[in-house]
Amino acid sequence: MTSMSIDRAVFADLQSAAGPEFVAELLDTFFEEAPSLLAELRAAQAASDATRLRRAAHSIKSNGLTFGAGALAELARGLELNGLPAAPAQAQAALDALDAAYAQAAHDLRALRDG
Repeated sequence: MTSMSIDRAVFADLQSAAGPEFVAELLDTFFEEAPSLLAELRAAQAASDATRLRRAAHSIKSNGLTFGAGALAELARGLELNGLPAAPAQAQAALDALDAAYAQAAHDLRALRDG
């Protein structure tokens, strides 16, 4: 069994402050928007558009921090601050790692939301 990718204390604090129903709505929005943001990162890479890349990475980082998804937030933060590696294989690996971190975070957040 893999460990939880979500900081339970951060998630619990968010639920306490905002209420479980509102957090569920925020999560639904995140689950709807994150795939588009991940696609935007790949499009920005293909277009060599650093501004688009930073913007999308910032949004993913912010959402990750809000929900306690530290690994997701940290990977997105690295892209926001540093951009993608110049080597295509390394850039692909960085985007794949972010995709995997999102998939794990989404899985774990759904489990927390659904109890």
